[in-house]
Amino acid sequence: MSNSIKTVLLLGLMTGLILAIGDLFGGPQGMAIALVFSLVINFASYWFSDKIVLAMYRAREVTEAEAPELYSTVHNVALRAGIPMPRVYSIPSETPNAFATGRNPEHAVVAVTEGILRLMSREELEGVLAHEISHVKNRDILISSVAAALAGVVMMLAHMARWAAFFGGVGGRDRDDEGGGIIGLVLTAILAPIAAMLIQMAISRSREYQADASGAKTIGNPLGLASALAKLSRANEVAPMDARPETAHLFIVNPLSGRSLASLFSTHPPIEERIARLRAMAH
Repeated sequence: MSNSIKTVLLLGLMTGLILAIGDLFGGPQGMAIALVFSLVINFASYWFSDKIVLAMYRAREVTEAEAPELYSTVHNVALRAGIPMPRVYSIPSETPNAFATGRNPEHAVVAVTEGILRLMSREELEGVLAHEISHVKNRDILISSVAAALAGVVMMLAHMARWAAFFGGVGGRDRDDEGGGIIGLVLTAILAPIAAMLIQMAISRSREYQADASGAKTIGNPLGLASALAKLSRANEVAPMDARPETAHLFIVNPLSGRSLASLFSTHPPIEERIARLRAMAH
């Protein structure tokens, strides 16, 4: 089964999870409302996901005059990858990390933290940008953004379920079903976020390996990216970013590495395995 088919099935599973929560809250009417809501979220995430994510991390577009080395590196890697030059954004965070967003290569954005510019050598930064531009070229970023939006809806509904259970259930249910309804809400509050994270993991992990490989081939230097990943992993373990769990999969390395529960459900494959594969490519 191809990655594209797997991704469509997994996004359908995420939407089905939202519908199931809607049914729990309000029966068929709640399911219909959840369906409309998920369609609106999918539409909004298609057109506005880049703006939403960039605003979430207070990212600012930078010009060539402000960051000439970063700008020229993005331009050169995009040229070698055969895609239009993405817009370049800076994130005000000392924790080194990066992500790409946008609905297609013509509307793509590459965002890097201020910390990554201070930590990386030019060779390492080129490897990081090649990885992100590979996500753009492979059209991973739209799927990742839609998955993040749907996961955000699931998290929000799970939060609502916690409050509903606390106050004794939801309207629209028979009194005979009240006890079962409360149990269902409690289970939803606990299990729905875990299910959303597992679906995101399944979507994201294979795409990270693919972006590593295609990025390394684009610049012809797997070791630069391998070195960058090692540095990024150590830095994010010491000082994790203040990142939202539903957007963690967008970043080149897991920004939640230092958080016990979040790290158990990492959307990224093991960093050691990624580095090993890149070093094997070099030989």
